[in-house]
Amino acid sequence: MNSRFKRICVFCGSSPGKNPSYQLAAIQLAKQLVERNIDLVYGGGSIGLMGSISQAVYDGGRHSDSQDTYAKRGENDGVQVGLLNVDGYYNSLLSFIDKAVDEGFITPAARHIIVSAQTAQDLMSKLEEYTAQHCGVAPKLSWEMEQQLVHTAKSDISR
Repeated sequence: MNSRFKRICVFCGSSPGKNPSYQLAAIQLAKQLVERNIDLVYGGGSIGLMGSISQAVYDGGRHSDSQDTYAKRGENDGVQVGLLNVDGYYNSLLSFIDKAVDEGFITPAARHIIVSAQTAQDLMSKLEEYTAQHCGVAPKLSWEMEQQLVHTAKSDISR
């Protein structure tokens, strides 16, 4: 099965956690990536859940690479965030994000980039079916540009 994704970035723990279902979910996610011919971009860890998923992807014949390689190339447009919500692990985070939307701190469009599911297969399906609606989710201004604008504004004020 081919995917619309060439690669997916995954971050998870450098320890296996106390609940064996986390390890199982990491392996299931790796299998989904392999089945869909998706390469792994990850934080670079070789132990814990991160090590398990990277090893399983590698063993399945797919490529894995450190995430900062892609960030340096600027290959992070069209961002989607998928949370593998094993045993409700991310429920509190999702509630917090929803509250931030309700209170006007996060736009509904920014919230839309986050999808979650309880199983690797459901998460991959949701990510595959995802339709972007996040124009202007994050500001395009870089830190350096912002500092230049502040400096220019201060210069204008002092004149």
